Amino acid sequence: MKRTEKAFYHLPGLFEFYELYKVFLPLFRERREYFYDWCDIGSIYGAPADCIWGGGRVGFGEAESSEVAALLREYGISARLTFSNSLIRDEHLSDKRCNALCSLFEKNGGAPSGVIIHSDVLLDYLKKNYPGFYFVSSTTKVLTDFADFEKELDRSDFDYVVPDFRLNTQLEKLMNLSDAQKNKTEFLCNECCYFGCYDRKNCYENVSRKALGESCEDHICVSPTAEKGYRFSDAMENPGFIGLNEIQNVFMPGGFSNFKIEGRSLGSAIVLEFLLYYMTRPEYRLKVREEIYLDSSLDLF
Repeated sequence: MKRTEKAFYHLPGLFEFYELYKVFLPLFRERREYFYDWCDIGSIYGAPADCIWGGGRVGFGEAESSEVAALLREYGISARLTFSNSLIRDEHLSDKRCNALCSLFEKNGGAPSGVIIHSDVLLDYLKKNYPGFYFVSSTTKVLTDFADFEKELDRSDFDYVVPDFRLNTQLEKLMNLSDAQKNKTEFLCNECCYFGCYDRKNCYENVSRKALGESCEDHICVSPTAEKGYRFSDAMENPGFIGLNEIQNVFMPGGFSNFKIEGRSLGSAIVLEFLLYYMTRPEYRLKVREEIYLDSSLDLF
């Protein structure tokens, strides 16, 4: 079992939190001593509000696509388009907005761009028309059966696979994966969803219908604490939570290096807390927080 020396975080809000990253990325580059030397940014993912291929969460990103692309190109960070709508049909493939995004991001500087994807219909289309992308199998597939997860890892279509967060606890099976499978595994770390949820696929499907513009009622969350909304402190109590201790002392020694942070539907203030917790040395967290909060161009609330 070979320990990985570097952890790569895949961060939320490519379009949703552009203003936050416009301030954070220069700080991350120029004051690298503020941050753990064993971690880096693997990608920033998201989708704009008017994207019918979008899924996972209802998109609200309003940033200009060209500015987003330029920012990630400047810092050499992979952009990932979250095209995880599970209900894509052939008639949706010609959407001008989504194809324009693909044309813009497919070859965006030195770091290759990716697509987080659910639909095989869309996957086949993108492989044929935009071969410059790499692909990530979306957690919206809700792969809770370990055998299904292994089959997904063995598909050559995907560079990464994000299992359902409830597989995070199956450490013995995870540690027995091959090195190639471990390299493709990307853990969802900070999910706050009810660990016993039986309705996760329906929740994601409801988002897919809304992205397509279909008329449908809001999904009713079955969590007993749904009315509280997302709280990082609650996520830390989730059995599937992967925190700093687990990353450094369990998963990296076990050969894993990719960790996804959720939060596209949250506010930039809570996303900043994720960046502080997962990436920032404790003695510098106040300095980073001050740099971000005192930037007069950024509204965190």
